Amino acid sequence: MSFRGLSRPNASSGMGVADHSKNTFMELKLKKVYRYVIFKVDELKREVVVEKTGGPAENYDDFTASLPENDCRYAVYDFDFVTSENCQKSKIFFIAWSPSTSRIRSKMLYATSKDRFRRELDGIHYEIQATDPTEMDLEVIRERAN
Repeated sequence: MSFRGLSRPNASSGMGVADHSKNTFMELKLKKVYRYVIFKVDELKREVVVEKTGGPAENYDDFTASLPENDCRYAVYDFDFVTSENCQKSKIFFIAWSPSTSRIRSKMLYATSKDRFRRELDGIHYEIQATDPTEMDLEVIRERAN
């Protein structure tokens, strides 16, 4: 059942996923329009919405600088790399950002909505749960991609 363009809300969190969020992810995945997309939970609308997108020229530092220091977010990052066989590859990472300094309510809300939201994004290669920047630095991403 759909209501106002939302996917069905998650029973535990009541959060739906905005169609715009899914469409933006598909543009990152298929058209390479974005390097990354940052999503937030809109408690008033009770859905996961796009907060920010990064263009294809942006890098990993631009992405990490876009995440809030004291609040949770979901993000996807399209990581391009060259294999040891000299092949150009791309892997899409789902990152659940939940800094230790964020509010307990926010952590609970994001934790209960994560699996439902993650399932809506078909084509994720790797998932990372990060509570501080060192858990998702570029070296971690590189290691997981290879």
